[in-house]
Amino acid sequence: MNVLISADMEGVTGVTAPEDVHPGTAAWERFRRLFVRDVNAAIAGACDAADDAQVIVTEGHNTMRNLLIEELDERAQLIVGHHTTYVMMEGIDRGIDLVFLVGYHAPAGAVGVLSHTFLGKGLLDLTLNDETCSEGRMNAMLAGSFGVGVGLLTGDQAACADATRYIPGVRTVAVKEQIDRYSALCLPPAKTEAAIRAAAAAAVEDATAHRPLVADPPYRWSATFANPSSAGRAALVPGVERVEAGTVTWSSDDFATSYKTFQVVAMLVGVSFESPVFD
Repeated sequence: MNVLISADMEGVTGVTAPEDVHPGTAAWERFRRLFVRDVNAAIAGACDAADDAQVIVTEGHNTMRNLLIEELDERAQLIVGHHTTYVMMEGIDRGIDLVFLVGYHAPAGAVGVLSHTFLGKGLLDLTLNDETCSEGRMNAMLAGSFGVGVGLLTGDQAACADATRYIPGVRTVAVKEQIDRYSALCLPPAKTEAAIRAAAAAAVEDATAHRPLVADPPYRWSATFANPSSAGRAALVPGVERVEAGTVTWSSDDFATSYKTFQVVAMLVGVSFESPVFD
């Protein structure tokens, strides 16, 4: 049983503020440890259910260098760094049987803790085949394109509700109840770790029931930015068309190709922000 854990940070136990997840802050140093505890709980659950479990954790937050490997459960391996092919889902092409999404959050525009889609600011809306596309949905679709299902998602209640809409039968663990984008009613780590471990074990035990998320091509994407200049920059990517001042679209019959196009668009736009006020 080969399990890939895609780990993000905004949906981790106790996280509610931007400084909690921003590298270099005192709060980030504190929440790095809660981050690894949530991940370790998922690893432990997978190993509880399958003695032969092989677990790969792929970092999915910011610099993708946040998890403390010295505190990671020794039964797992860790992919670190952002120079990868599948970004938050690096490793999906390594014979994976089941995917866990740990520490996930709601999409841009939703009422959820630190809600956004890939870019922390500037991306107002992302749709895939005319439906809102969160990071969880796009990553579940990528897993599905490799024939792999998602068995578990953890995060706030908004992220969990989002997941149940697009992944039938997925197990979810809500570690906090969103009050607003920067506040939540949080469960303590002792409770969230136990819940994550139990849900991870149940997902592995019932792995064959977690069917891959698939949809018929073409895969049509639309991204709307707060700054029209961002759309102009995104339209520099071959195959991406600017259809309105702040909106670009692209499509492909191959999901992985369309996914990679979004990653290029997001990275190009992300490095080109010129002002923290006007972008």
